[in-house]
Amino acid sequence: MSNNTGNVLTALLTGAVVGAGIGILYAPDKGKKTRKKIKKSAVKAKDDITQSLSNAKEEFTRTADAKKMEFEEKLEDTLSTMSYKADDILVALEKKLEDLRSKNAQLQK
Repeated sequence: MSNNTGNVLTALLTGAVVGAGIGILYAPDKGKKTRKKIKKSAVKAKDDITQSLSNAKEEFTRTADAKKMEFEEKLEDTLSTMSYKADDILVALEKKLEDLRSKNAQLQK
């Protein structure tokens, strides 16, 4: 979940809770009934926030796992490519060494 989406979700939940609270407080009910409604709204808001956090955690975990796998694949490809290049460099160095040995042998004569 992107940060912007999380901010929008938080703002919506906060607005819903505040709106429900104000609506309940201005309703022409007895105090006991009003307290019950406030408690019910608070419990629902808590449950909604808990569910949102759970969903965000699951999405973060999925995203992190996917990125980890992607990184491991790219690392493996990079290491494989480097291995081939190292082999090419070794072959080139061995050829240069052989050429130097040949030239040295000619100069020794």
